[in-house]
Amino acid sequence: MLLRHIRYFLAVAEQGNFTRAAEALHVSQPTLSQQIKQLEETLGSALFDRSGRTVQLTDAGAAWMRYARLALQDLDAGARAIHDVATLERGSLRLAMTPTFTAYLTGPVADAFYRRYPGISLSIYEMTQDRIEAMLAQDRLDLGIAFDAAQSADIEAQALFSETLNLMVGVTHPLARQQTPLTLQEFGRLPLALLSEDFATRQFIDRYCARQGIRPQVAVEANALGAIVEIVRRGQLATLLPAAIARENPQLRAVALACSMPERTAVLLQRKGGYRSAAAQAFMAVLQQPSP
Repeated sequence: MLLRHIRYFLAVAEQGNFTRAAEALHVSQPTLSQQIKQLEETLGSALFDRSGRTVQLTDAGAAWMRYARLALQDLDAGARAIHDVATLERGSLRLAMTPTFTAYLTGPVADAFYRRYPGISLSIYEMTQDRIEAMLAQDRLDLGIAFDAAQSADIEAQALFSETLNLMVGVTHPLARQQTPLTLQEFGRLPLALLSEDFATRQFIDRYCARQGIRPQVAVEANALGAIVEIVRRGQLATLLPAAIARENPQLRAVALACSMPERTAVLLQRKGGYRSAAAQAFMAVLQQPSP
């Protein structure tokens, strides 16, 4: 059974005449009659009584017409839904970020995306990069934002922007008014509150310290960035976080290091060869636009 069979059946039922139905459909009457006959053979029952001057529905035809109309309505609604998705009037997007991004990138990007595409439902998750890549490979996410190259061969990474990590303290910390950069020795003695070792930011910090021959004095570890920020802004511990977080939080102060940390690159993660929805492409365009 094909879509045209449903349309042809409903046209004959509404017109009560094969000739008028054929004209309305812009097909020949023999073609229309043949298609209706195929439909009746498929259903195993006569749908029309052709014995009178007008074509009448049989009991089977009258029973089937309700379902034919509902099916056509659903198919038309599906076509409109496809159009709406393509034009970004509706749709959904599943996005994951590593923790540091949620502190300064999620807000402005999500707001910009909603302002432009209010019909798109955006679901945002916070997780580690290895988890992001696993869910992308399983098609449980559409996009991910993390750092450095993709760890999985199934994932491709596209560079977005570069950033640096800064040493940060709360406004009551003894180093809050420090004017000169800290030496490596001073930094090595500083009690720190850092993200736990399964996060990319912590791994980046550990690599930096190893290259400098420093063993960081980690007093507190947490698997939530909000907890780190709260601990540092209220207490006597320092941390290493993106410079943008200090700009967003007036209760944090950046302290210069004599040996600055290298830049790291933020990347957009996608499954290789995966389907790119209109919503995903639109979000990528918003993400790559410079901030106002």
